[in-house]
Amino acid sequence: MTPAKDVRVLVVDDNALILDLVMKGLAPHCDVHAAADGADALLQIVDAPPDLIVCDYRMPGLDGRQLYDKIRARQQTRLIPFIFLASRGDVEEKLRPLVEGVEEFVTKPFFLKDLVRRTKKVIDRLHLEKLQNRAVRPGVIQGRLEEMSIMDLMQSLEMGQKSCRLTVRHEDDVCHLFFSSGQCADAKLDAKAGATEGEDAVYQVVRWPAGEFEIDFNSTSTRSTISRTTTGLLMEALRLMDEGQRDNATENVETAG
Repeated sequence: MTPAKDVRVLVVDDNALILDLVMKGLAPHCDVHAAADGADALLQIVDAPPDLIVCDYRMPGLDGRQLYDKIRARQQTRLIPFIFLASRGDVEEKLRPLVEGVEEFVTKPFFLKDLVRRTKKVIDRLHLEKLQNRAVRPGVIQGRLEEMSIMDLMQSLEMGQKSCRLTVRHEDDVCHLFFSSGQCADAKLDAKAGATEGEDAVYQVVRWPAGEFEIDFNSTSTRSTISRTTTGLLMEALRLMDEGQRDNATENVETAG
């Protein structure tokens, strides 16, 4: 998948090892930059404001909370979203009251894979917002599934609590998915193999590896063919995909035998 290089992320951590690991983990997904401490980060942010800051809380000198306060005090940077890396105790005692602009609190120690997954959700949402700002037609954004998968798109729409029509095309097949406040309420798939609607339509299209997508924020639907939440849909889709892979593996073993 083509990384969203139009999303600039600044990672701030005084631990060189953690900084390097997080940088390498995020590099495939965004335009990532490093700061070795809060003071270095502040200089970089003033010079070239990033779209997202991933910041350690406990640092010598200017710590993460102080950096957050300084960023919020400047008109040009006050809306930059934060992801804080901190111990559970620091999150509960020092950081939890910080609501404005804080996307995630990632407790330490953490698995890099989990941090990247949670950060990528925010990156995908920011990427969608940039696409929307560059849209040729008001309220309509377009792209390719190679840039953002259907799962990424659905998660981003859910996080942003968007109401819209998501149309995805793969070869001659077309699927329309309608969202209301971030929840996928209706889906209809027109495919060569036949028409499908509701949850079954979603489970088929999430497997599409390539194609085009269009999000129309001017279009909605009053139908309701889906009862699961968007998160529930995606979890069930992953379960079905894993199940299918296991079945295929079993068939291959039996054939080989």
